[in-house]
Amino acid sequence: MLVLSRRVGERLVIGDDIVVTVIEVRSDGVRLGIDAPRDVRVHRAEVLDALTAANADAASADDSTAAALRRLVPPGTPSATPPAAPAPGAAGAPDSSAEAPSGR
Repeated sequence: MLVLSRRVGERLVIGDDIVVTVIEVRSDGVRLGIDAPRDVRVHRAEVLDALTAANADAASADDSTAAALRRLVPPGTPSATPPAAPAPGAAGAPDSSAEAPSGR
């Protein structure tokens, strides 16, 4: 880890296009300004950790969660699974013997 001392108004340049500026120094913390391209994600570590944990919790469904979701669907409603593709050669299946367009 690189440790630097900076004063208010001083900057730190990371790579060619990220600039960190010391905005304010208080007794309880430091305010930083970060200038970075839009495609560079900048997150506070504690927020990113909380978001990652919340996403993991939401993705892990147990049996009671699945049962609660099933109760939300009225009886007789068709399944939410997509229909299977027709077998090759069956009615409605794309004809694989048809000529491809020549592009002329």
